[in-house]
Amino acid sequence: MARKTAVVAGALGVIGRHLTAHLASLDDWEVVGLSRRAPDFDSSASYIAVDLLDRDDCAAKLADLGGATHVFYAALQGALEADNVAPNVAMLVNLVDTIEPVAKGLELVSLMQGGKVYGCHLGPYKTPAKESDPRHMPPDFYYDQEDFLKDRGVAGGWSYSLIRPDVVCGFASGNAMNLTTVIAVYAAISRELGLPLRFPGSEAAYGRLFEVTDTGLLAEATVWAASVPEGRNEVFNMTNGDFFRWCDMWPKIAAMFDMEVAPPQAISLTDTMADKGPVWDAIVARHGLKPYAYEDIVQWGFGDFCFNLDYDLMQDMTKARLAGFAGAVDSEEMFARMFAEFRRDKIVP
Repeated sequence: MARKTAVVAGALGVIGRHLTAHLASLDDWEVVGLSRRAPDFDSSASYIAVDLLDRDDCAAKLADLGGATHVFYAALQGALEADNVAPNVAMLVNLVDTIEPVAKGLELVSLMQGGKVYGCHLGPYKTPAKESDPRHMPPDFYYDQEDFLKDRGVAGGWSYSLIRPDVVCGFASGNAMNLTTVIAVYAAISRELGLPLRFPGSEAAYGRLFEVTDTGLLAEATVWAASVPEGRNEVFNMTNGDFFRWCDMWPKIAAMFDMEVAPPQAISLTDTMADKGPVWDAIVARHGLKPYAYEDIVQWGFGDFCFNLDYDLMQDMTKARLAGFAGAVDSEEMFARMFAEFRRDKIVP
């Protein structure tokens, strides 16, 4: 089997970290990860520290990637506000502009999008969301990136692949969109302060349908879509495939941490948890946890967003199923497994 070479942009984020690890575990792939910092863990992949916003830095550090056959783009700069369109488009353009001229065997560029492509961050939207749904009113840099890839792929003779997860769950320090670490750190601090585990969002959000995407499942699906004919020049939703309500899941999460559960109490995690750094530092010291800085391990604003969505989150998985991807994950099992892994890896007590 001919070996392929994957270049993963955003290789230390919650998506890129697990995608890089999955690719590196496969016999027919060589893997190069791109990020602004070096990894703090062992990996069989090679890594290049590069600033994708800097065209000169890209040219200097990525000119030797002539063997690249696939580019997996999972880099992210901020949220979807208008000010972030230009930098997010520039990073992708700089990467493609650098790699395409030297990688004569380039076959495909895979772009990671997300549920916000359907406007879920703007308010209630059509559910279940389908890949064929019309766009919402921009700005949305996912649209600009998608249009660039489609036009560039036609001109360059390579294919694209678009993957749309929703609320990705896993572990990566310094990542703004990581719900599992928000929950785990919130639970650890609540227990440290002798408190029950209260859902910190709105009463309305407590009863709405919610969905998540396991990083392992997402990595598997992303490589599948990049490797089969059915995935060429296509877009696929990718979630665990089930739905839950926090009112049902939250008591189970409390039990995973051996904590009592209490009725929801809406708070701003961003404001309320801002002064809890010393509490976290004490937890880390007493339990011998890995010394991740408080601001690197958790981003409370993402928790505020997820826990206050007073409408259903729901993406349709039919297209991927009919195309041949049958992977699925039970979300309750995912939370239990990930929290156990966090304890094993000394992320939380």
